[in-house]
Amino acid sequence: MPPFILISPATRGLSLALIRHYLRTTSLPVFGTYRPHPPSSDHPRTPDSVRERILDPLKDVDPARLHVLPLDFTSEESIAAAADALADALPKDAQSYIRVAFFLAGVLYPERQPADLVLENIVETFRLNVIAHLLLIKHFSRFLPPASAAVSAGGESSSQSSDASTLAKWVHVSARVGSISDNALGGWYSYRASKAALNQVIRTFDLHLQAKKLSAISVGVHPGTVKTDLSKAFWSSVKPGKLFEPTYAAERLAEVVKGLGKAQRGRVWDWKGEEIKP
Repeated sequence: MPPFILISPATRGLSLALIRHYLRTTSLPVFGTYRPHPPSSDHPRTPDSVRERILDPLKDVDPARLHVLPLDFTSEESIAAAADALADALPKDAQSYIRVAFFLAGVLYPERQPADLVLENIVETFRLNVIAHLLLIKHFSRFLPPASAAVSAGGESSSQSSDASTLAKWVHVSARVGSISDNALGGWYSYRASKAALNQVIRTFDLHLQAKKLSAISVGVHPGTVKTDLSKAFWSSVKPGKLFEPTYAAERLAEVVKGLGKAQRGRVWDWKGEEIKP
């Protein structure tokens, strides 16, 4: 099996657009995770229903390239089991490594003032926006290429330098509001704090990759305001031209990530390819 793509989760909004983008624009195997029992639905997801939803608009894609894994971000046991399932799905007679991995777990509670802070919401925010990402690093980073490996583009067209085109990309979706220096408005206490913490995780993990001399970089990305359930309450306040459809945001992020190399590692980049300062 060649290098592969991993999108976690891959069932709604930006994540769904990302997995469809890589199925449509590369020839690589693509793995996506899904939560079997989403809290907002009475109907459990099944592998078949998830595959059908992902593949439905993709008419010229080989469905055998898509693999789905159940994963609940609130359970380390589930995260570990999903990593083991991924290992079982990879060939035993050849080494196969991550080419690109996107991690999008997150939740937003809009706390505009201290009185809006609710303990349960704060705990959930950090559990999904930070702790889940730490556990994904713990259990899925074993699929990154070793120091001796150089991951080929594997079906992606690329005009970037060999540095950018051969490094595996480990990508956490962050947010501009995680920048402390950029905070001029206040509010969104736990969301801002959790994204700032995630940005520290991104940097720290990248230093680990460097110390181990692995052929990979860790980065964060900010997609802008995407037209998803996460941002629905704020659509009306977004400036014209700044509310993005998930498909457009996915295309922009994929293009930015493709161009990132060693010189850009350990930092956070927006959908325009501009750095977001800490």
